[in-house]
Amino acid sequence: MCFSLWIALPAYADLKDIYRIYHSTPSLNAFEICQGGGCVQSDVLSLTTAEWDNITRLFTPMPQTPEAERTAIAQAVGVLEDIVGTKIGTAADRAGTFNNSDYLHQQDCNDEAINTTTYMRLMQQAGLIRLHDILDTRTRKFFFTGWPHSAAVIREQASQAEYAVDSWFYDNGYPATIVPMAVWKDGYIPEDSPIVQRPQQKDPPTE
Repeated sequence: MCFSLWIALPAYADLKDIYRIYHSTPSLNAFEICQGGGCVQSDVLSLTTAEWDNITRLFTPMPQTPEAERTAIAQAVGVLEDIVGTKIGTAADRAGTFNNSDYLHQQDCNDEAINTTTYMRLMQQAGLIRLHDILDTRTRKFFFTGWPHSAAVIREQASQAEYAVDSWFYDNGYPATIVPMAVWKDGYIPEDSPIVQRPQQKDPPTE
């Protein structure tokens, strides 16, 4: 689903850079955000106290159940996308990947998965995520079964149930979609996602 943007780009991200960004320890004073498809471009930025207060308010009072915490996480990802988008030009990022080549500063699912993981790590460091662990990103539908698609992942501490945290299904600034991993792996797409209304390319692009 989100591979074609990589092919369309004249340059490819250095996998060492992706590894470095994904495994770095972000802070409000300095964290990296990916864009351009496969993190071909990264930007280092920071958040002010006032900007971060918008996130803290979503966790006030602190969620007392995993379900409530997942709701707050989903909303916080959307707010952070909105804040970050005004800083680095991704405010107009559209849902999906295909058919968006005419739009600047687009993000594919790999960018989204890495950025969402970074956002959640910032929340965790601030003590806002207490009932879930943050796992590595996951990918579904490899080439022999369809286009690959990636998302961030969390695990509920009490039940050990895993959930995909996917911010690719909607335009920039919308809450992330959080669903059980088994549901997501089965090809889940929200019925009201813009990518349903904006048909995605079905056939592999030619180089």
